[in-house]
This record gives sequence, C-alpha cells and structure tokens, in this order.
Amino acid sequence: MSIPNSNMGGVTGMPGSLGLISPEQFTNDLWAISGHQSPLESPSGSLSALDLKAPGKARREFEKGYQLLMRKDHQGAVGHLTIATAIYPSFVSAHNALGTAYLGLGQNDQARAEFFQAVSLDDHLPNSFLNLGCAELALRHFSAAQESIQKASALAPLDLTVLTALAYGQLLNRDYNAAITTAHHVHDRQHEGAAMVHFYAAAALEEQGNLAQARQELGTFLKEDPKSPAAGVALHVMQELDEEAKRPSAQISPATVSFSFSQNEPRSGSEQIPQNVRKLMQASNENKQIADAEADAACLACGTTESSLSAQPNPNFGTAPSPKLSGTYNDGFTLHASIDEVPVFFAATDHGKSVTTLTAKDVEILDDHKAPAAITGFRTESELPLRLGIVIDTSSSIADRFKFEQDAASNFLQKVVIGQGDIAFVIGVANSVLLAQDFTADQKLLSHAVGELAPSGGTALWDAVTFAADKLASLSEPKPVARILVVISDGEDNSSSVTLKRAINRAQRGEVTVYTVSTRELTGHPDVAFLVGERALTTLAELTGGAAFAPGSVGGLKGSLVDLQQVVRGRYLISYKPASFRRDGQYRAINITAQKDGHKLHVYARKGYFASAAPPSGEHDHD
Repeated sequence: MSIPNSNMGGVTGMPGSLGLISPEQFTNDLWAISGHQSPLESPSGSLSALDLKAPGKARREFEKGYQLLMRKDHQGAVGHLTIATAIYPSFVSAHNALGTAYLGLGQNDQARAEFFQAVSLDDHLPNSFLNLGCAELALRHFSAAQESIQKASALAPLDLTVLTALAYGQLLNRDYNAAITTAHHVHDRQHEGAAMVHFYAAAALEEQGNLAQARQELGTFLKEDPKSPAAGVALHVMQELDEEAKRPSAQISPATVSFSFSQNEPRSGSEQIPQNVRKLMQASNENKQIADAEADAACLACGTTESSLSAQPNPNFGTAPSPKLSGTYNDGFTLHASIDEVPVFFAATDHGKSVTTLTAKDVEILDDHKAPAAITGFRTESELPLRLGIVIDTSSSIADRFKFEQDAASNFLQKVVIGQGDIAFVIGVANSVLLAQDFTADQKLLSHAVGELAPSGGTALWDAVTFAADKLASLSEPKPVARILVVISDGEDNSSSVTLKRAINRAQRGEVTVYTVSTRELTGHPDVAFLVGERALTTLAELTGGAAFAPGSVGGLKGSLVDLQQVVRGRYLISYKPASFRRDGQYRAINITAQKDGHKLHVYARKGYFASAAPPSGEHDHD
C-alpha cells in the first residue's frame, strides 16, 4: 500500500507514504488557529517565556508578518518576520512563524534553520520540535524527523496533533512497529479528530505483510471518521487488500494508490461565544462534574459505584508483600494480596500545623467499623523516598500573578525535594499538558523548568491531574514510597478530555495523594467561576486523602506552600490486618483518628478500599 502524495515536496513512492497534506501544509495548519490570531494575543496560543520580553517594535513586526502568513502571503510574511527576529533575536514565536513561511515557499533548508533556532532558544515548547520535524520530513530526513517529533511528544504526551504527526513520521522512517504502537496509544484514549492514525497503522501493517489487521485498521478509521476526505481512498484500499488476499502468494504485488487532500476548514472555536456566556457554561459543566465525583464517593458507603473506569493493576504500592490492584477502582483500592494487610498513608494537623511526633499509640483505626486484628507497621513518611509531581496552571486566567506563582513553586520544590532518593517532575497545563521536566532529583533542573513556563491559553486541568497521577503510579518501586501530587491552579477547567471524577479515580487507583493550592484572589463578591473552582480543588484533594489550601491572595500563596511543605514531610504510613476480613468484593470504609497531648487532630487519609472477591493465586500473586 504505497500511497504517495502529489504535494509531498518530492517525497513520492515511499512505502506507506500517507502524506494526505504536505509537511509544509501540516505546519501551516498548526498556525491557522481560529480567528487568525497570533500566539501573542490568542487565548489558545503557546508561548515561550522569552516572547514575553519582546520589545514593542518586534511584536508589531511579528503581528504584521503573522497576518500575512495566515493569508498565505509567504513572501510578504518573510519580510516582516525577518525584521522581528533581527530586532529581537530571542523571539521564539517569530522564528517558528518565519520557518513556516519558508516552508510555504519551498525553502526547506531555511525553514529548518529557523525551527532549529526556536528549539535552541527554548527547548520546552513541543510546537517548535514538531515544526522542526515537519521541515525534516520535507527534506526527506525521516530519521531526524521522527526524533524531533518524539521530543515534541515527550513534552506534550497527550497532544493528539503531536501523536498523529509522530505516527506519520515513524511510518515514513519505516519504523512500522512504532507507528502501530503510537496509533494504538492514541486509540486507547479519547481521540476525536485523530482517526487518521489508523490509516497510518494500516500502511505500516501492510508493509509487514499483515493484510488482515491492515484492513481492520482501515475499518476502524471509517467507523471513527466516515465523512473524512480519505474515506473513499480507505474503501478503495480495503477492496484492493481483499483482492490481494484472494490471490496466490506468488501473484501478489504492491497496490499503488495516489491521492491528495485539501486543507480542512478552520473549526469554529469557543472564541465565537461571548466570554460571559462561555464562563457560565464552563462553570455549569464543572459544577456537574463535581457533583458526579461526590455522588460516586457517596455510593461507596453502600457498596455500589457509578464509575466506568476500568482500572489496570498497579503492582507498586503498599508494603511487602505488595498488595495488587484489580477490578473497578473508586474511592480506595482493591485489596488483592497474599497476606490481607492494608497500608494507609495519612497526615495529621493541629489547627493547620503539621504534627510530626505521632506514635502508633496516638492513632486509632476502624476498618469496616471494627478495630484491626493487628497493627503490623508504623513509620513516618519522612523516612520514605518522595515521588512528587507538581502541576502548575499556566493558563491566561492567572497571567497577572504567574511570576509570583513561579517563584513560590520553585522555592517549594527546593525545600521539599531534599531527601535521599527523592525525585520530582514538573507539568505546566494550559490547553494541553506540558511535561516541562521529567523525574529528577536535580533542584536546578526543576527550578529551571518552572521558570521556562509562560501563561497562555485555556486549562486542561483534569487531563494534567490524570496524566500526573498515572506517571507517579507507573514507577516500579521495590520498597514503599510517598506519592504526592501538588496542583497549583484556580481550579477552572475548560479544555480537558476527561472529567474530574475520572481524574480522582486515577489518583486513588495509583495511591496518589493530591494537595491543591488555589491561586484565586479572594474578592468581596466572588463570581460563579471562583466558587466552582474552589469547590473543584477541594473535592479533588479531599477524595484523594489530601488537603486543599486557599490562601485567598497572591501574597498568601507562599505561606500556603510552606504549610503544605510541613504536611508533605509530616505524613505517616500505617499498615494493619483487618478483623473479620472476607474476600467478598465489598467496599470497606476506613476511619482514622489521632490525638496528641489531649488535642484531637485533623487527619487526611483515603476513605476505604474494595476487598477482592478472588483469592490470591500464590504467594507472589500478579493480576
């Protein structure tokens, strides 16, 4: 199934070359955002922190060049964008736009040079790496293209445009297994508008001689996007695959199909809805998600659930022998271990201050309303390695207080990631999820990543929480560790593909405790968005055994992070054997209370777990 394209910049006859649009056109489409607004003024743009320092004259030249670029006047755009980069050489958006204009003119080497400069200036922007990959495709540097797009995917692991481009680049580089894997990764999550990955997977499978699965991928593509301009081609290719399957093997010859693709019309974006109406709609939707999450938690008391989440086993939490997760995970985990032992992380505070001197005698536990048969372990979490994720809201809604937020977050990381074996990662969240820094113990790298973030766009907060919780739970840990997720946000979500309830479920499933710090400024008459955002953050924290901090002002943010630092380092791990334990699949509530010097303490802990109905298959049972 060799599918060349008439405008692929000379890339013809390449196996599996499904270039429905050229790399040049693909790159231009990245800039063709709704309303033809530039990244400097669009609510959905992606900015480098360097761009915020561009002088006014450079910004004006950039805007002129950008508007010409949107009108496909590539030569005119080059003139203004060249001036913008000459005035301010560190103008990342201008280098990306100039590279796009050069691609439109077919000057691919110049395009590559501009995109390379953008990457060199700021290596935290996935779009720059994606653009560089497109230029490499146009130059037929397929290995380099795949490498660049993979870097974009590492930074923006949930971005469907990046993942689709990655599958395309892998296909052209003849990395067929990788292209198929990427397509399946996209299919496993909500992926409206990304059905084309199945076309790429089909081409890869055909190159491997797997005609049956290639046909199946094409069928999936047609099911997901029956009105696609490529639908007719898919039907034609399926017919050819059917014909090939009927022929004797000696007579089989590669099918050759040629087609081109017109640019999609710009989608009508939410910018066309009045801002006040859009905010009310978003608040109403988020309010419903909060109610769903709270109702799901309430159902657990009677042993029922509304969750549709199919949980995957997490082999990494708990004490040895390690419990395993199975079944549907909700407000707690499913106990499935060779020894019926329950590990619980908790924190205790006294009037907001962390209590770090508790002993087992100061703590009482009720499991299914009964005292445990035996306490098998008690230790402070300060003795445990820390696995910390920090999600920082970088949306336009917090632009006026973002610098203070950055400084407070950086200082928090320097004070918390200090123990032997501690590691952390940094995520910025706007319209998409940006992995600014992967797991590291290097405080300089963590602080640098925080400093590279810039405010722009909307907020896919629940996508970020889900991704971060899964990332924390994914590490293989031979011994107990503390999994903490800190979310610094105003709680407003308007771009996620998953719900708040799903995000909470994933955090609970991975034994991840979420602490939230609100960036909202408390005013005399808070609006609906304020109230809903605060409630969402509180629900997220409380249902994962964490705590919600609402300082109410920019000045109070640093103080809240100091308090959070005490809580994070003042947590405990207690394990016990439940009394009258039965493997009946029922939900078992946990209630932990603590006192110190006659003071009743506030305890933060998960609410319960499900007792697996299936007995373990052996001493080292794995689901």
